[in-house]
Amino acid sequence: MSKEKQTQLRKNVAPFATADLRASIKQIINTILPFFLLWFLAYQSLSVSIWLTLAFAVLASGFVIRIFIIFHDCTHMSFFKNKKANRIVGTITGIITLFPYEKWKREHSIHHATSSNLDKRGTGDVWVMTVDEYIAASYWGKLSYRLYRNPLVMFGFGPIYLYLVSSRFNRKDAKRKERVNTYLINVSIVALYALLIWVVGLQAFLMIQLPILFIAGSLGIWLFYVQHQFEDSYFEKEEEWDYVKAAVDGSSYYKLPKVIQWLTGSIGFHHVHHLSPRVPNYNLEKAHESTPPLQQATTITLATSLKSIRFRLYDESSRTFKSFKEINHILKKPAATANTGRSSFQEK
Repeated sequence: MSKEKQTQLRKNVAPFATADLRASIKQIINTILPFFLLWFLAYQSLSVSIWLTLAFAVLASGFVIRIFIIFHDCTHMSFFKNKKANRIVGTITGIITLFPYEKWKREHSIHHATSSNLDKRGTGDVWVMTVDEYIAASYWGKLSYRLYRNPLVMFGFGPIYLYLVSSRFNRKDAKRKERVNTYLINVSIVALYALLIWVVGLQAFLMIQLPILFIAGSLGIWLFYVQHQFEDSYFEKEEEWDYVKAAVDGSSYYKLPKVIQWLTGSIGFHHVHHLSPRVPNYNLEKAHESTPPLQQATTITLATSLKSIRFRLYDESSRTFKSFKEINHILKKPAATANTGRSSFQEK
């Protein structure tokens, strides 16, 4: 795509990059209130059936994802025109979803600025190694990567790590604003959970909140994973990397059933979001439908997205993802004939 066409593409999307106060308030009402209602129903149903409680918890987890999308938009300053309103709502939704607003805002902005850039991986993204990097890695390097990419680890232990470790601590060089926000959210979570435990009891709290958080966390990781790792995904070295191509070709259009699309805040239009992060979630579909070039983005469905489970390593030569099984024949070659080149990313 020429620079002229890229410029025109951004101009076509620009009108949708404006927050609508009424739409934002409506989304808060139809998202947060149903979540609290479902939580209450889950608690009330404990005396009826544990399976009914679990059913309400599953529904509530869907609304947690939708709350996270509001949080996500606030970190992009796209949910409201007013910066202070974004920070306040972002912090509140961060308490509900267990994510620190300022910390996540910083890391996610880096993700947008470096997505699909092979030389700038490592912040706010899913760990991806190239075939050459994996071949050159030590035994422990290979083992740790294989564990990380194991679906049971990524989608099973991943949410636990995000909630209890990654989101609870500041980086060493975090600025005061970021540190204070993380402390505020941590203290607020402890206070909120202590109050809920006092009201409903520890057992009831765990039976409701743990399934909600685990399901929402696992599905959230899945959404993030599958929308950047698919057949024909775009990856380039720094010197060849292009922001618009990374957005349109390196992010998929995850075509979901309408109910799931609503619960996930239309994040399936991920190519639109990466092209223009200031487009609020309720305008993503409109931007997609009104801009023909965006409709050419790689489309995946619930069924076809399952293939991405096999995508473990990126092969720079073929520009495709490979499974561990597909490169076994390379690993069995004598060391002298195998590619042992190490990228700058590995050396960091």
